[in-house]
Amino acid sequence: MRLRTVLATTTAALAAATCLSAAGPATADANSSADHACSPSVSIDRFSDALDKTTYDGTFVGNFSALAVDKDGSLAALEDRSSLFDLDAKTLAPKRVVPLADENGAALDSEGLVIDRDGTRLITSETEPSIRRYSPDGKILDRLPVPSSLLVAPAGRATTNQTFEGLTLLPGGHTLLASMEYAISGDSTGIVRFQTWNRTKDDHWRLGAQYAYRTDEAILGVPEVQALPDGRLLVLERGFTSGVGNTVRLFVADPRHATDTSGIENLTGQAGVRLIKKTLLTDIATCPSLGATAKQPQPNPLLDNIEGMVITGRDKDRFKVLLVSDDNQNAVQTTRFYYLRVRV
Repeated sequence: MRLRTVLATTTAALAAATCLSAAGPATADANSSADHACSPSVSIDRFSDALDKTTYDGTFVGNFSALAVDKDGSLAALEDRSSLFDLDAKTLAPKRVVPLADENGAALDSEGLVIDRDGTRLITSETEPSIRRYSPDGKILDRLPVPSSLLVAPAGRATTNQTFEGLTLLPGGHTLLASMEYAISGDSTGIVRFQTWNRTKDDHWRLGAQYAYRTDEAILGVPEVQALPDGRLLVLERGFTSGVGNTVRLFVADPRHATDTSGIENLTGQAGVRLIKKTLLTDIATCPSLGATAKQPQPNPLLDNIEGMVITGRDKDRFKVLLVSDDNQNAVQTTRFYYLRVRV
């Protein structure tokens, strides 16, 4: 979602991701974990503004909405204006950019990204919303079904620019999960639907269960989800208040015992519907600023419009998590990468 200021992680993918180095261009480097603690569960190693307001091969580098680790260990970075970048894992330097389009050649509002086991790219667009499968060179291969209620009005009950933001593949690679950013019409404010798809024997996708997740505040939406090896999820919640700045919080959430809400027309907090359980890991505003500067008011100058997230590896009992902000090609926002260590 373009706010005004604002890999699918299976056990196998996570193992492949460990080749991503924690080193790279950064505005601040880690000293001790205690000095860089955001909370008892999360610390920040460094951040990097190296790609802010740059171009590559005639394409603006920014507007990033999602990240994924490719099969060769490189970093894939999706921007919400129909481009998919390959970045060097160590330096973040762009190596390739692939243009994306819908079946009619029109631009996408591309938000969520998964690199499947065969190298195909699963990419969401908030426009309809939709999920399409692309070849690595940007050719459309397939399109997944979407429940009618999740379509943008008047076809469905969703609001434009508030639909599929997060996308992840659950452990084993047989279930895909997409998060709506905000509630659909008829559901209570703050209750967000997570839709799943199950892989068929012929490697297509059919609709699966649906779950409900409640954000901390009405202003907050869900821009990204990433699966952990045990089936739980890392969930980002994000919002913006004019004159104050961004709110970005990281949660661990467990959908495994939640109610399948696909047959429930309106979610209003009624008894008998088990929401996805969640636990706050950190509010990014509590992280040390590490010398970061902000181009507009922020609760912490480290903050910006954080929208993308991927697990890049593991170090003992902590996951290496990389976040990226969407600068909206806006002079008062920054394309910033954040290197976190997260214990769940």
